[in-house]
Amino acid sequence: MSWQAYVDHHLIGSGKITRAVILGQRGGVWAHSIGYELSTQEQRTVSDAYNDRDHVLNSGLELAGRKFFTLSTNPRSIYLKARADGAIVVKTTQAIIVAEYGAPVQHLEAAKVVEELADYLISVTY
Repeated sequence: MSWQAYVDHHLIGSGKITRAVILGQRGGVWAHSIGYELSTQEQRTVSDAYNDRDHVLNSGLELAGRKFFTLSTNPRSIYLKARADGAIVVKTTQAIIVAEYGAPVQHLEAAKVVEELADYLISVTY
């Protein structure tokens, strides 16, 4: 399956995710939803977030020009909020999934979709 299919079918196709991108941990965009692009600096900040989780907890992240505040972070996942909307960032073996959701979708509904895709990618060494 192509990387784009993971974004289009598994994330956006779930009806729970509105915009998403899959980044390579070593850099580069593997796939993204139409019109959703993270700047090079935003990509770097997302990747670096796992090295300084305290900073992300205090400062949040900017994704595609929109500021999100951090709800929680752990070595694998970062959960973010911006008003009624949110974002989930999950690190796999080789990739980082960034997915945004909008109200009325709830955090746990969106997290389930993203975390399940991450589990699958980890199971196939990605």
